Amino acid sequence: MTADTAQGPLAGLLVLDMTRILAGPTATQLFADLGANVIKIERSGVGDDTRRWGPPFMEDVNGERTQESAYYLSANRNKRSLALDFSKPEALEIMRRIARDADFALENFKTGGAKKYGLDYASLSAINPRLIYCSITGYGQTGPLASHAGYDFMAQARGGIMSVTGEPGEAGGQPMKVGVGIADVMTGMYAAVAVLAALNERGRSGQGQYIDLSLFDTQLAWLINQGTAHLMTGETPVRLGNGHPTIVPYNAFQASDGPFIIAIGNDSQFAKFCEAAGEPHLAADPRYATNAARVTNREAIEADMNRLTAAKTRAEWTEQLAPLGVPVGPINTITDAFAEPQAEARGATVRQPHAVAPDGEVRTIGNPIKFSRTPVAYNRPPPRRGEHTREVLGEFGYDASAIDALAAAGVIDCGDPLPVQREAAQ
Repeated sequence: MTADTAQGPLAGLLVLDMTRILAGPTATQLFADLGANVIKIERSGVGDDTRRWGPPFMEDVNGERTQESAYYLSANRNKRSLALDFSKPEALEIMRRIARDADFALENFKTGGAKKYGLDYASLSAINPRLIYCSITGYGQTGPLASHAGYDFMAQARGGIMSVTGEPGEAGGQPMKVGVGIADVMTGMYAAVAVLAALNERGRSGQGQYIDLSLFDTQLAWLINQGTAHLMTGETPVRLGNGHPTIVPYNAFQASDGPFIIAIGNDSQFAKFCEAAGEPHLAADPRYATNAARVTNREAIEADMNRLTAAKTRAEWTEQLAPLGVPVGPINTITDAFAEPQAEARGATVRQPHAVAPDGEVRTIGNPIKFSRTPVAYNRPPPRRGEHTREVLGEFGYDASAIDALAAAGVIDCGDPLPVQREAAQ
């Protein structure tokens, strides 16, 4: 445990983070935000795959591109980076030394990939029976697809979410993935829940355990109501654009100056909207009087809604409907969303000092969890590759001469030197 993680709710827990890309790093960033001591293992000279997933990339003080891509920065805050050459046995011994003390280990090698390095659950739990070990793969450790590589896009496609995302087929639409890697992110969230549940159980049994988690399984799990509707009826849900399969009117509608959202969730809210729109009789129309009737008559009610909403601006509708408790709001760009006063009030943007950034700081998205006593702390920016190699090895019994020898042998990577600002041309 380091001093700067001492106050978080997960303070005192050591995490061996062997993950890369997004699902695993999402989980381990959450642990790090909550105070755990997370050691991120990266490949010497290469680092996390997402360091190359850009642009955009952070530029240094000289305007040169760095390895700090926006993708990498999004999921690696509050960690320390230890860079190793996995082909060398001394590097694997370093990882096993950390595993002996670790509470959690997470990896996302291909199925069976950790075993060839001696970093699988059987190997590490033999030296640390209290270890909670989570494997994240595309399709899990069993089943006909277990050996297949799996990325977020594949999980969204095979897992069904794309089939209900996008404009309806009759409108010329096609299946569409969600605009962020949501299968990865949700797998990271499930991983965090699973690991913390295993931690609670360890408090009773004293034993760690193995967790097998996949993007595909997770994607099926969060089909939620759409998936359950299929299981209940045998029918295949279809794309409805911005519409809701079982709540109407719940969609984007056209105001006089552009689209906005009205998300009416019950009959009372619908009656309030009709009153505000100057046509209270619509709430008593048998076609619209109940949500079930409105779902059946979706096209008719949405045509009436667009007729009514076109009479006022988006701001006018928001001003009128919000005090009535009718859910209403803008369709923001990401720029707009972060500029919302509500986002500022809730700490949506985190600024941290960064040694490479030209203005001396990096901005990331704040953690949404708000604790009353043990607030989330932002102690470290996303690390540069190998930034903490010497520091971490020193904590695990390696003295300076041993570290120097490992560096000379190419076992470890202590990162690239910080850029020295060039003098401006005269």
